[in-house]
Amino acid sequence: MPSITPFLWFDGRLGEAVEFYTSLFGDSAVLELVPGAEGSVMMARFRLAGVELMALDGGPAHTLSPAFSLFVSVDGQDEVDHYWDALVEGGEPGQCGWLVDRFGLSWQVIPTALGELMGAPDRERAGRVMQAMLAMSKLDVAGLQAAYDA
Repeated sequence: MPSITPFLWFDGRLGEAVEFYTSLFGDSAVLELVPGAEGSVMMARFRLAGVELMALDGGPAHTLSPAFSLFVSVDGQDEVDHYWDALVEGGEPGQCGWLVDRFGLSWQVIPTALGELMGAPDRERAGRVMQAMLAMSKLDVAGLQAAYDA
C-alpha cells in the first residue's frame, strides 16, 4: 500500500523551521535531518501532531503559498490563542483563521466550534457566523458564538 506524505519546499532556515514546529505541537519529532552546506539542513523528515511531513531547503526556485496550508483543528479559544500567537510571530496574519508563519508556510488555526456553528440546520444563524468569521483574522470563539446567538 503506498503512503502519501506532504512535502514542503523552503528557501532557507529549514532546520530552524523544523525545530520550531516540532517544539510547538505534541506528538511531534524530528525523524531525519540531511545536512546541507555550512551546517544547514538540506532535507528533513518530521512528525507534527502525528502527521509525517518531509521538507527540502531547495532555494528560491519555488515558493510556499496559501494554495497549500496546514489546518490545525483546536478545541477552544485557549488553543486558538496558543497556536495562532506562536505561528504568526514574525509572520503575517490573514483572514478567517489563516496566517503565514515566519518561514513562509501557511496555516489555518480553526476551532471545532466553527464547523459546529456553520453546520447548524438554521441557515440564517450559520450565515451570521460566516459573516462574523469573514471579519476576523484570528478566530474568536466567543464572537462566533455571539453571531450565532444574535
